[in-house]
Formats: sequence, structure tokens, C-alpha cells
Amino acid sequence: MRDPFQNPFPSDRARHAIWEMLVSRDIDAFLAADWSMVEDDFVEEGFIGIDGRKEVNPDKWRLAFPSLAAYREEWLTQAREFAGQSFAEDPRTAIFTTTTLEDIEIEGETALVRKKFDGGITKADGTRDVLQWQTLYYCRLHQGRWKISGFTGYLPNPMG
Repeated sequence: MRDPFQNPFPSDRARHAIWEMLVSRDIDAFLAADWSMVEDDFVEEGFIGIDGRKEVNPDKWRLAFPSLAAYREEWLTQAREFAGQSFAEDPRTAIFTTTTLEDIEIEGETALVRKKFDGGITKADGTRDVLQWQTLYYCRLHQGRWKISGFTGYLPNPMG
């Protein structure tokens, strides 16, 4: 059984750094609703984010984030809404347990990263928030470290 808090790339520097950025740091920043914790993890110039709307058909996907500023605003909105909720379990543990990032394809200074969510979190009222989607991140080695240059996210998990 995998430890959801354990980086699965202990001896691969590039993949280790990418996992830390997209799992550990991202989750902690989201829970704190603190963009400053992740703002240096992005390449602002040319950033683009596609919202797959949990749709299999790419015709239904949207260019929801044509800039990093647009994505930052949505990220902060979602983080603040999440922070305003009450849960029956530890949200950090639930999100880590739901998150899997084990597939990172690297070619030179570019990486394609597959991050998947499969599970949920129980709210204080007993209802369950289902976390079941996946995101393809496009990362680049930029100014000496791995950063996110864009993504196609909110895709169905599994596809099809």
C-alpha cells in the first residue's frame, strides 16, 4: 500500500521536484488559500490552462485560463470556498489520499505530468464531496527549476 504523503521518486531529482511542486506544495497552499506558497511554481509568460469540464469530448473543453492571472483568481476562489467548509475528517489527509502522481514523462527540459484524483472527503454534515478528475500538467525547466507552464485539467477520471 502506498504512503500518500511519501514522494515516490526519492532518487530522481527532476521527478522528485515535480512531485513536491504538484502534490505536497500545491495541497498545502490550497488548504491555506495562500497563492504566495506556489506563485514561483509557474511560468507566467505563455501560460495557458484548459478546463476539460469533466467531459470526454474535447469539443466541450474550454480555454478557461488564457493567462496565469485568470488561473490564480479561480484557484483563490476555489481555495477560499473550500476553506469555508467544515469536514468530518482531516482535509489534508483526505486530499493526499485521493491524489496520485506517479507518471512523469520527461524529454529534455519539458515534462508531461499526470495527476489524478480518485476518492472524496466527508463533510461535517455527513455528505461526501467526490474528488474524481485528472489533470495533465506541462512543465518546463525554467530558471534552474521545474515550473508549470500550462495544463489541461478537470478531465474525467477515468477517461471514457
